[in-house]
Amino acid sequence: MEGAWERLAALRRKAREGRDPTCADETLAYMLRAAREMNCAKVLEIGAGEGLTSVAFLLNGAERAVAIENDPERAQRARENFKLFGVEGRAELVEGDAGEVLMRLAGEFDLIFLDGAKVQYIAYFPHCKRLLRRGGVLFSDDVLLYGWVRGEPPKKRRMLVAHIREYLDLLQSDPDFQTEILSLGEGLAVSRKL
Repeated sequence: MEGAWERLAALRRKAREGRDPTCADETLAYMLRAAREMNCAKVLEIGAGEGLTSVAFLLNGAERAVAIENDPERAQRARENFKLFGVEGRAELVEGDAGEVLMRLAGEFDLIFLDGAKVQYIAYFPHCKRLLRRGGVLFSDDVLLYGWVRGEPPKKRRMLVAHIREYLDLLQSDPDFQTEILSLGEGLAVSRKL
């Protein structure tokens, strides 16, 4: 198992060097610790990239992971990574636009990791709310974006920042969730469903 974590860390470094999206190490460590504490069995990842975060959740003890990825090349690498780590029987890669996939998805998840297109977070939220079990946690990544969300963004990023601010307002005002914003990576919203 220890060798698997070392291989995973190396692949995560390589993905970052290649500008392929993967969450910050501190963000992943926090989520894995939370998943263990809540005995997380079923995970949904929106914006899977190469599937490395889903692999981490499965190595961490989750029984099942469903990962959504729109980019065909990344989806193929995710499938290869699931096989490489021997978790392909517990990991499902759903290729396609997350908005469309989420409409069709059923079941309940203990943990949802939202790391797809930031401008779509608001559109994804009702589906995340529906799919997350009571007591489950929704992790939304990159919600502070280089400090722009709490400060003054560059002109060409103002619309993106406005979308994220609107999403955070929605999260924090929803009476069915208790949300905390952490300064991990580029910002992590931790929303527990009450």
